[in-house]
Amino acid sequence: MESGGPVTDRERRRVVFATVVGTTVEWYDFFVYAAAAGLVFGKLFFAPAGDGVATILSFLTVGLSFLFRPLGAFLAGHYGDKYGRRVVLMVTLVLMGAATTLVGLLPTYSAIGVAAPILLILLRILQGISAGGEWGGAVLMAVEHAPEDKRGIFGAAPQVGVPLGLLLASGVMALMTIVAPGEAFEQWGWRVPFLLSIVLILIGHYIRRRVEESPVFLEIAERKEQTKTPIVELFRHHWKLVIVAALVFAGNSAVGYMTTGGYIQNYATNPSGPVGLDRGPVLWAVAGSALSWMIFTWLGAWVSDRVGRRTAYLIGWVLLLAALIPLFTLVEAGNIWVLLLGLVLLTVGLGFTYGPQAALYAELFPASVRFSGVSISYAIGAIVGGAFAPMIAAALVRATGSTTAVTVYLAVVVLLSLTATLLLRDRSGIPLGPDHEHTQSVSPIRGLAQV
Repeated sequence: MESGGPVTDRERRRVVFATVVGTTVEWYDFFVYAAAAGLVFGKLFFAPAGDGVATILSFLTVGLSFLFRPLGAFLAGHYGDKYGRRVVLMVTLVLMGAATTLVGLLPTYSAIGVAAPILLILLRILQGISAGGEWGGAVLMAVEHAPEDKRGIFGAAPQVGVPLGLLLASGVMALMTIVAPGEAFEQWGWRVPFLLSIVLILIGHYIRRRVEESPVFLEIAERKEQTKTPIVELFRHHWKLVIVAALVFAGNSAVGYMTTGGYIQNYATNPSGPVGLDRGPVLWAVAGSALSWMIFTWLGAWVSDRVGRRTAYLIGWVLLLAALIPLFTLVEAGNIWVLLLGLVLLTVGLGFTYGPQAALYAELFPASVRFSGVSISYAIGAIVGGAFAPMIAAALVRATGSTTAVTVYLAVVVLLSLTATLLLRDRSGIPLGPDHEHTQSVSPIRGLAQV
């Protein structure tokens, strides 16, 4: 481990715990919004547009936030590479929590008219900025504290926060369908998960304050080698790598947002649709799939420490394509256990293409622009993949009357990511510290010596 000083096992455990808790809270906030968008926001904020269009508009607000992730990534990357990973993580956590809590207090269209969806969109944009800055900092705190041969499993800590956030968001939403069934859920029950965010933010903030700065950044700072304009340096020398890295993430993001973006929840519970299941059981099924996603995320990261990031990813893409083929057939069976089976099968490939991502991204970029590189690549990949996947899926079903087009669309994005993965050399175990900046700057893209 390269650092300005030795990193103890106790500090490493503290970092792992803090990144898991922090990212869980961040993504709980993000996914609570997506779940509500699939279940009630169309009716509460976009009702005048009509049922089908209101659903598409509701999902549009989910995707709109992704367009502002690059802004969050640019800001977080710039300040994270100049002033450290820790301070950025504190700011993003508070920003996300404030925006989420305010959504829980927001009047609906029937109360204040068109101002309601406008305010909803503004708060979602704040969530997008926060999410864009959060991931890169959490990833680097985990990976840059890790032993060289355990970067995959350490890097899985912030990755696990995503399925845990989905598990928590779906579980709380499902619980509220019991506490406030039927009309009560639409009147006030959906607000409780948003208001709960304030408690979770206080817990996450306390835990993150106790974590030391990344040892790699401390070494850079001690040498006064922080890059003055990391964004400029990144795109001047590594823009091709940013594009390829973004495409690697696109497939996982597009498929993952079928549930994290609320589409399957909406499709399975729509009373005028082909399935018509109750909200509660569907939310519990999504929560169950989040648990399996968490397990396979850890497993994918563990495998990547043994066979390399690239090989683990290629296994994951094949598994994801195989699970996509029967997905909507299983969802449309109208049986909650069969739906759960379809979602669980999907999480195997999702885990293998998400667990190793933190280590993969950290090993792709030089230390001086690493925060900017991983944050911006992730943000662009999320836009290309998941940003509008629920809206595109809803529009395809509306246009064709079938989910076949959705399956084809998702398969094409996965194949695009598989191709991008094949373009990369495996850099598992490459030195991460500033002493090895020249080695890190050699392009990992096959056929290129320098980006």
